[in-house]
Amino acid sequence: MPELRPILLVEDNPRDLELTLTALEKCQIANDIVVARDGAEALDFLYLSGSHEGREPGDPAVVLLDLKLPKVDGLEVLEKVKRDETLRHVPVVMLTSSREEQDLVKSYELGVNAFVVKPVEFNQFFKAIQDLGVFWALLNEPPPKLRQVGDT
Repeated sequence: MPELRPILLVEDNPRDLELTLTALEKCQIANDIVVARDGAEALDFLYLSGSHEGREPGDPAVVLLDLKLPKVDGLEVLEKVKRDETLRHVPVVMLTSSREEQDLVKSYELGVNAFVVKPVEFNQFFKAIQDLGVFWALLNEPPPKLRQVGDT
């Protein structure tokens, strides 16, 4: 049985964070949800540095990434991930309230796997998060990757 990898949720808005966590919990995804409240914390998780230095090695199943973040914005996080040979295979879903075409275009230019605009209406938002969680955590078949340190 494949190992369950965590979902990295990068969100600074407390309301959106709570709604997203509730929606993911409601669809009974067994994956752990790791929350980063800014882009710098997300990069620390991905690179096992800062407050995440001692965590178990391994990549998340998916990164749900807000666009407008403090410290390091979502586009910068996306660019670092997709330019890094060891991380570029990690799926990144931009989950944002931005409807600006330039954000959409730039995200795809940088290699985002999906761009989802957060619905304003509660039930639509809830359903969108559940669908994302089920797809990326359960249905998506990740590419075979290089063995990580510690694998036998």
